[in-house]
Amino acid sequence: MRPSHAFIITGRIIHQFLRDHRTIALLVIVPLVVMTLIGQSFPEERILDYIAPALLATLALFFSFLLTGVSFLRERSQGTMERLMASPLSRLDIVFGYLLGFFVFALTQTLIIVLFTIYVLKVNYYGDLWQIFIFQIVVIAGAVNLGIFLSTFARNEFQMVQFIPLIIVPQIFLSGVVWPVEQMPNYLQWLSAALPLTYAVDGLRGIMLTGKSLFDVSFELAILVGFAIITSLLAAITMRRGTGG
Repeated sequence: MRPSHAFIITGRIIHQFLRDHRTIALLVIVPLVVMTLIGQSFPEERILDYIAPALLATLALFFSFLLTGVSFLRERSQGTMERLMASPLSRLDIVFGYLLGFFVFALTQTLIIVLFTIYVLKVNYYGDLWQIFIFQIVVIAGAVNLGIFLSTFARNEFQMVQFIPLIIVPQIFLSGVVWPVEQMPNYLQWLSAALPLTYAVDGLRGIMLTGKSLFDVSFELAILVGFAIITSLLAAITMRRGTGG
């Protein structure tokens, strides 16, 4: 893989997004509206403080996955992917370039959510803010790669969106966001252990609720890093030129 080639793709993605003013506006407005509604729905601060880490992890996964999946599918449907794969670029060059390009906007959206949650909704937390950011970066990297990988199996935006109830929603119910994993049946606990959101939720709760450091949640962090690496390799292996086939 040649980073210079990947950066060319990254630059094109960033330029393309910046030209779409409506999309940029939605990237900012949508998470603010969602977090405002969530904040107003919890009248007791203690409840919001407890559920905030799970919400931050979930929204980072959801928004990053949706942004990447739909955008990458559009690249394929417009024939951009076919032209790139006919060039000397390797599949890893292409995946890494798209990863960085989408990552910039996914990270921006996630930072907006985190800062709004802490400084506007006044959520109390114990860990260092920079460690929360670092942990979220790893979550986003996995979500972006997952979006690139799964978009390979969709032929249009409708099919891509259907991956949300198939891939994202079950993780919300099985990762401890809604109900403690320990109180689920054994077979669901085993399934929960295979879901990346479980480790994202546990890690962020450890940092924000008990003041743990990144070193203290290194196991969860390692799982999420491994997930990001595996999905990036799968994306490179399964990448197709267009939306047909």
